[in-house]
Amino acid sequence: MAHEHATAELLRDPAFVPPPAVEPMIARLAARRSAPLRSLGGPAPTAEERALLFRLALRVPDHGRLTPWRFIVIEGEDRRELGARLDALYARQNPEVPAAKADMWTLYLERAPLTVVVVSRPDPAAKVPEWNQVLSAGAAGMALTVAASALGFASQWLLKWPGRDPQAAALVGVEAGEKVAGFIHIGRPTVDSPDRPRPEAAGIVTRWRPAGE
Repeated sequence: MAHEHATAELLRDPAFVPPPAVEPMIARLAARRSAPLRSLGGPAPTAEERALLFRLALRVPDHGRLTPWRFIVIEGEDRRELGARLDALYARQNPEVPAAKADMWTLYLERAPLTVVVVSRPDPAAKVPEWNQVLSAGAAGMALTVAASALGFASQWLLKWPGRDPQAAALVGVEAGEKVAGFIHIGRPTVDSPDRPRPEAAGIVTRWRPAGE
């Protein structure tokens, strides 16, 4: 017990000044929402903006510093190439698909100028529970959407067939032992995206109390 108190004392720096609240950041977070995929316009983030997006996305909880996630970037002409490969695979798996939908996945990938695939890659041999590692991947995806909003972009996080089907995911670049956490589509906002109803905090926040109270 004495050791715990001593450790706690060492963590207190009387000279440390906590950072103040950042009102513009609070306002941006309070207004963050997903944008319709069809409303994400170009141009794509510049190389400098993209580097900043990822630098911000990396600042997430990561128990054990395992980095149990990674990102795959799809942009430019590669969107059409990957889309064509996904369309071909989808047609083989679903021969009844009408001709009008033959290029549905190409169109899907071309709607946003930049798509980032968040890949969860937990280490089953690590001491950190796998669930913690999966949650960290989700946090990385959320951090990326927040970073995009902070830079003035809009985004939509989706997980459709290309991320759920093992063969399709392999075409995207997902390897054995990995899973797609989501396709995060990023672009410049072209409309004022409507917000959706949000739950009231009172209905989902409870306080722990000892049994019987």
